[in-house]
Amino acid sequence: MESTLPPTRSTGIPFRAIMGVFKLRIGVVITFTALAGLSVSAGPGLSLAQLVTLTLAVLVSSASAGAFNQYYEHDIDPLMSRTRKRPFATGEIKHGPIWLVVIFGLMALSVAAAWVALNAWAALFTFLGAFFYAIVYTVWLKRRTWLNIVFGGLAGSWAVLAGATAADPHLGAVPLSLAFILFLWTPPHFWSLAIAYREDYAAAGVPMLPVVVGDKRAAQIIFASTLTLVTASFLPLAFGLGAIYFAGAAAGGVLFVQKAWCLMRNTSREAAMTCFHASLAQLTLVLTAAIIDARF
Repeated sequence: MESTLPPTRSTGIPFRAIMGVFKLRIGVVITFTALAGLSVSAGPGLSLAQLVTLTLAVLVSSASAGAFNQYYEHDIDPLMSRTRKRPFATGEIKHGPIWLVVIFGLMALSVAAAWVALNAWAALFTFLGAFFYAIVYTVWLKRRTWLNIVFGGLAGSWAVLAGATAADPHLGAVPLSLAFILFLWTPPHFWSLAIAYREDYAAAGVPMLPVVVGDKRAAQIIFASTLTLVTASFLPLAFGLGAIYFAGAAAGGVLFVQKAWCLMRNTSREAAMTCFHASLAQLTLVLTAAIIDARF
């Protein structure tokens, strides 16, 4: 049978290349935020089929947005050491319009599945997560302003709300506060990475914060943003979460603040990557603690 996949330079598309195009590691994180939103929702539990649909819908919509990001940025990815080996950048996968059909087809399928199996609100938030990453961040903001990741980073917030409304279309205070935490988390998380790769972004002409204001000022802003984030991470305690959540938020917050402080004192690439990984640990602790506290 003749392959229906978009053409490549070789006779087929390596599985590794497909995984790289769709940024599945990011998709898994986004899906985890959706499941956290579901866990803290006051609505009834989902059936197994609905839970699987929610998981796949968010994962596939995120993956389609990630693929569009690489498709759109095939011109600047070769200019950056972090991205120059991406399949569209190297030509391992041919850049052509059929990929847009695949990408937007997957996005439409994921949104439709959420609508049919769950409800219109879950479908809307699933769509908004992909739309903000693919269009708002990648197309409209990334090459124009250092605020790109501030608003583009709402993708994670929409995923939380997709999970929450899958169980109950009436959003409660806890999932809304988690969505707010995700909104505050994304900038210091990504700006830490941007310090580590500032020269890459400068070479590609992308105005990430460290490129615009310098590493030292960017690190100061990261530290202030981290303090704001950690303070906000305790909001769910006011709406019903308890000691388990407090422990997770406190542990993650102390870690992230400490690494952000170190980055402010030393803006080396090593310190920036350490801060970046601390941000991932902080988010994991917050979301895991929220799930355990709400459900167990």
